[in-house]
Amino acid sequence: TVLSEKPTTFTITVTSEAGENDETVQTTLKFTYREKYPDETPLYEIVSQENLDDNDVTDIIKLLEQQAEENLGMVMIFTLVSGVQEKLNEIVDQIKTRREEEKKQKEREAEEEEKQRFHGTPVTIENFLNWKAKFDAELLEIKRKKMKEEEQAGKNKLSGKQLFEMDHNLDTSDIQFLEE
Repeated sequence: TVLSEKPTTFTITVTSEAGENDETVQTTLKFTYREKYPDETPLYEIVSQENLDDNDVTDIIKLLEQQAEENLGMVMIFTLVSGVQEKLNEIVDQIKTRREEEKKQKEREAEEEEKQRFHGTPVTIENFLNWKAKFDAELLEIKRKKMKEEEQAGKNKLSGKQLFEMDHNLDTSDIQFLEE
C-alpha cells in the first residue's frame, strides 16, 4: 500500500506459510525511501505484527539491518521482504518444534507417572511380617464384628457341622428315618 509519494512511503504485509491449525505469523513493514536510495538504506519499521514475540520482532529488525547493509547500491526492497518471509517461516517452524517438544515432554511425564504407580515398596521378610500381622488383626476384627452383629440380631444359628458335633443323636437320625 502506497502511503505517500514524496518521500515514497509504502507498507508491505508479509505472512508466513500456514503452520499447524492454519496458524500464521504476520508482520506489516513500512518502508520510506531516502533521497540517495539505493545507495542509502531505506527507513523501515514494523507497523503491526500478529503472533510474534518481542524477541522475534527484534530478530526481524536485526535481519533487515543486516540485509540492507549487504545490499547497498542495489534495489533491495524485494530482498528485504524475501528475507523477512523466510524468517517468518522459520518462526513458524520453531513454534511447531516447540509444540512437539512440549507434547513429548508431557508424554514423558505421563510415562514416568505410570512407572511410579507400578513401583511399590520392595517386599522383604520384615515388611511382609509387618503386613501379615496387620492383615491378621484386621481379619480378626472383622470376625469379631460379624459375631457381635449376629449375637445382637439373635441369629446365633449353628452350622450343620456344629449341630452334629454338639448332638451325637443326629448321627443316626437319618438311618432311623429311612427304617421307618
